[in-house]
Amino acid sequence: MSVQERQRRLPHYAILDPAGMEIYTESTRRGTYAHAPWETFWQERYCFLKENGYVLRPRYEPKWKPSWIGTAIHPAYCEDSVMLMHHQVIDARRRNDNELVAIKQFRTDSQEQHIIQFLSTLKDEKNHAVPIYAVFPDPFDRQLALMVMPFLRPCDEPDFSTIGDAVEFIDQMIEGLTFLHSHRIAHRRVPDIAFANIMMDAKPLYPNGYHPARLHCSEDLLQESTPLPRAGRSIRYYYVDFGLSIKFPEGAPPYAVGDVGRDAEVPELSPDVPYDAFKVDIFALGNLFRKKFEQRFNSMEFLLRLIEPMTRRQPETRPTAEQVLVEWQSTRAELNESLFRWRLGPKSEPAIERMFNDTVAVALEGIYRLRKLVGT
Repeated sequence: MSVQERQRRLPHYAILDPAGMEIYTESTRRGTYAHAPWETFWQERYCFLKENGYVLRPRYEPKWKPSWIGTAIHPAYCEDSVMLMHHQVIDARRRNDNELVAIKQFRTDSQEQHIIQFLSTLKDEKNHAVPIYAVFPDPFDRQLALMVMPFLRPCDEPDFSTIGDAVEFIDQMIEGLTFLHSHRIAHRRVPDIAFANIMMDAKPLYPNGYHPARLHCSEDLLQESTPLPRAGRSIRYYYVDFGLSIKFPEGAPPYAVGDVGRDAEVPELSPDVPYDAFKVDIFALGNLFRKKFEQRFNSMEFLLRLIEPMTRRQPETRPTAEQVLVEWQSTRAELNESLFRWRLGPKSEPAIERMFNDTVAVALEGIYRLRKLVGT
């Protein structure tokens, strides 16, 4: 797209007057939009990654010059002004099919590479570990390697909107944890309410894509990226970040030490007293279900049957992942299908607002039933 065509598509406030052009030209000259130190890391590896089939955004080209210089376009509306926020991971395009991917740097002396590559060899629908496309030794630092993965989005961006959305998420998270434990792997970073370390493949929600560093914008930054509803679309959720994970040998007790993790409420975490790492995962996942869904939304009481045993204070009284899965399948089978289409109504919602939103939800359910009746 030419500069002239781009300017025609931009809103009037994105076009600078001569005084504004001078201000931003000077700001650029002073380094406001220069690469951050962690971005320089990736710029130095631009050519290496390109030779291996992956292309970083234009901002990271070795001879990059800001595209807004010499134009009247505000830098905020130029894609190459967008800085990288997470120093360990960068987005890229795979050259042979233009697929958006993520590339992560990690230390070669960690267990992460071995565990994630092992999991990537296990072709199973129950496997919800992030898949790995390739691993390259870092061209400059022998202690680092570069791991290529699908580009994933935080699992709660956009928010869950129906009970069915939450049920599908819970399905996959329990299934995925059961799979990990069946292969003697404790994740040890099952997240708390922040939802870190659970991501999703959001392509079905964003058929026109979105910017990988500004998730709420289109790829060219010219408009907002509007998601489609999750209902009726195949969304895949993944566990990521296996930096603290442990793969226990067959027959070995699953004990670990260390109080590093996402959920500080796990009672037995200790820097020096061994604990069952599998039971820690169970507590953390149950605590996530409690905080993210049962405590926040109406009509989620059915989760208590699952949450209570998962979050018992005594680790030995908690169920195994396999037992959690069986209990969840039993609970899920008892739920009325119409409940899945019901909206997630916040418990903090004012009464008047709740009444209005529930009325709309009832009307939509009536329309759904009428269409189904007519269709049959």
